[in-house]
Amino acid sequence: MRLDKFLGTTLGITRKEAGKLLKDKQIEVNGEIVKNGSLKVTDDCDVEFNGRSLRFNGPRYFMLNKPEGFVCSHVDDYNPTVFVLLDEVSPEKLHVAGRLDGDTTGLVLLTDDGQWSHRITSPRHVCEKVYYVELADPLPEETIQTFAEGVQLRGEKDLTRPAKLEILGEREAVITISEGKYHQVKRMFAAVGNKVVGLHREQIGSVELDEELEPGEYRPLTEEEIASFLK
Repeated sequence: MRLDKFLGTTLGITRKEAGKLLKDKQIEVNGEIVKNGSLKVTDDCDVEFNGRSLRFNGPRYFMLNKPEGFVCSHVDDYNPTVFVLLDEVSPEKLHVAGRLDGDTTGLVLLTDDGQWSHRITSPRHVCEKVYYVELADPLPEETIQTFAEGVQLRGEKDLTRPAKLEILGEREAVITISEGKYHQVKRMFAAVGNKVVGLHREQIGSVELDEELEPGEYRPLTEEEIASFLK
C-alpha cells in the first residue's frame, strides 16, 4: 500500500494531510524519515508517527466492483486475481465472501474476518444476492413461477430454494437467490432451456454495489454495511 494511503487509513486523515506530515518530517519507516508518499509499505514495515508505531486495528472489510476476466482466488495460472486490484497491506490475508466466476462482474465483498464472511456464505444463514442477467433467448413469463417453486439442477438432490425473478425485457432480467450453489444462476436458466450470456451481481444482503465505483475500483464498507450482516 502507498505510504500516504496507509497514513490516511491508520490516522483517519486525508491524503493531503498525510502529505503535510511527510513534508514536515514526522513520519519514519524502518527508522528513517520518509517524505515520499508513494513509497510502498508492507506488513513488515515499521511505520512511526512522532515515535508512535502505526498498525491497522481490527479486521478489514471492502466492496469491489469486479471486472470481467478476474478470478476470486489468490492464485490462478491463467487469469489475474481480484487481489491484484487492491492497494492494501497484506492483501493475501483477505478473502472473498461469496465468489464470482471469472466472466461474472459486479459486487464482491472482501475481508479478513472469517466469522463475518461465514454469515454471508453459510447455508444456515439466508443471505440474498441480486443479479442482473442477460440471456441468449427470450424469457417466457412462466419462468417467474418456475423459479419461485424451485428448480431441479443437474447433479443436485434437492430443488433450489425459491428465487424471485423480475423480467426487464425480452432477454434481460433481475434474479434474487438466497443460496450459493456452484454456478447457480447459470444452471437455473440452463434448467429451463436458456443460456446466460451476461451476469452482474448488484447486491448482497442489504449492501448494494456503490454506483460510483468503476470496474476494478473498491472502497471500505461503512459501519452500517458491516453491521447489516450481523443482524
